Amino acid sequence: MKTKQHHFLNNTWKEYPSELDAEKCQLVLVFGASTCIIKPEVYEHLRLIYPTADIVFSSTSGEILNDSVFDESAVATAIEFEKTRIRCVKTNINRHNNSFETGSFLMKELLADDLNSVFVISDGTFINGSELVDGFNSSKHPVPVSGGLAGDAARFEKTFTGINEVPSQGNVIAIGFYGNDIVIGHGSLGGWDEFGHERTITRSDKNVLFEIDHKNALNLYKEYLGDYVNELPGSALLFPLSIKLNNSEKNLVRTILSINEEDKSMVFAGNLPEGSKVRLMKANFDKLIEASSSAASNSFKGINSQEPDLAILISCVGRKLILQQRTDEEVEAAKEILGNNTAITGFYSYGEISPFNSNVQCELHNQTMTITTFTEL
Repeated sequence: MKTKQHHFLNNTWKEYPSELDAEKCQLVLVFGASTCIIKPEVYEHLRLIYPTADIVFSSTSGEILNDSVFDESAVATAIEFEKTRIRCVKTNINRHNNSFETGSFLMKELLADDLNSVFVISDGTFINGSELVDGFNSSKHPVPVSGGLAGDAARFEKTFTGINEVPSQGNVIAIGFYGNDIVIGHGSLGGWDEFGHERTITRSDKNVLFEIDHKNALNLYKEYLGDYVNELPGSALLFPLSIKLNNSEKNLVRTILSINEEDKSMVFAGNLPEGSKVRLMKANFDKLIEASSSAASNSFKGINSQEPDLAILISCVGRKLILQQRTDEEVEAAKEILGNNTAITGFYSYGEISPFNSNVQCELHNQTMTITTFTEL
């Protein structure tokens, strides 16, 4: 596998040296601010360089290149696979009844006997991430799925995704990797501290939360926010929920996207089924950064610690808002583990998709650093 990276910053392209053959390149991943990637000239520039590649776009809440984080730019990573076949499929949420059907449709389109793994780039505003993941998991022949939901800085207004055209809203793109010559690893970790006692969700509707322990959830939440209560909903990113789904020992993290003062409800980035156990969480800066190192280590255990060819880092916008000037540190921590020979790209997202540890079944995560590594044997 060979890679070449480009950076569009301040309306200027910077190219990094590489031995990649542009004519043989099969895939280009472009992660960038909405204002950058919706410019037709960005797509046209990359199409001119890579005439036959599938060019996949996602808007972000920050772009990752090597060991640095950028805003208001676009990072393009071209990939030339030497032994691996890929196939890209796109659909739009408006073509389906719901997000579950969207994920199920994409998985069916990609399925084949030699399907190795799937990487997903999804709209981040119209898609219910939990249902999308359930759709992918509904396949009778599951394979590992990872990826992320597009971002829009901290605005939560419009996200843009697309393939082989200027990106637009509502699109979900799934990339299938085929054959046994590629090893794809996964790692996902949060590093948050839980506090307060465990509570039970007693009233919810998919990703809308109404009651915890038969008490109004928003009022209960405000009791814990203190001085941050006047900064809702943005301050809610600082205090996500840890959720243990029914009959599961796994703890996932859920981020609040918005609040409704009229019906006292909260909208989260993933579903919160009634009966699930929850605890509030708060940031621990050192543990957040340490979690990035651990996620990187977990992402390539399967290749005996050989440095991967490529790593895609998808972290949550909530982590970026909390870490602020220390945001680069979580990327640097990952790079120290991944090594100098690994091409690193990625973005800050509205939701991360990854298997839980070594399981094949994927999950929607929030507030995690999620890393997918690619190595051709």
